[in-house]
Amino acid sequence: MSNTIIVQPKSFTATTGTLIAGGSRYDCTLGRAGVALEKAEGDGKTPIGTYPLRKLLYRADRLARPETQLPVEILTPETGWCEDPSHPDYNKQIVLPHPSVHDRMTRDDNLYDLTVIIGYNDDPVIPGKGSAIFMHLARPDFTPTAGCVGLRQDDLLAVLKACDPSSHITILPPAA
Repeated sequence: MSNTIIVQPKSFTATTGTLIAGGSRYDCTLGRAGVALEKAEGDGKTPIGTYPLRKLLYRADRLARPETQLPVEILTPETGWCEDPSHPDYNKQIVLPHPSVHDRMTRDDNLYDLTVIIGYNDDPVIPGKGSAIFMHLARPDFTPTAGCVGLRQDDLLAVLKACDPSSHITILPPAA
């Protein structure tokens, strides 16, 4: 089984696509501004390229530990992600409270109940190039993300079973 997950958008501006993992195909949501080769903080685009999957964060108060070989960490109310390009912790997991502009990972909705950290703009971190690119749960109405890849819960759980520390995600440009 391949350790590469493929995301194929319908067009550069499409907010949905197809994710292929472990020989199966799944519908997925993408950024509200589609996909792009060049990404900037807050542009709503999902970055085209190949990136490692760093780890899985999950809400143990809502879900059982998912089956995966990725490193796994439990989300707590203190888990956050820095989205402030001017802060030294930009595009890093942080402990809340934190003085930066940040995302609280234990949301009231369930979007981050299962969150795979995609290794985008993290080695090295380039301020302003984009932060908090995740593979997480899609909204029930399948509306776009802020630049992440969203999947239905059963689909993400199936994808996680095929993931290990060598897994990567490849977000392709649209087919010609």
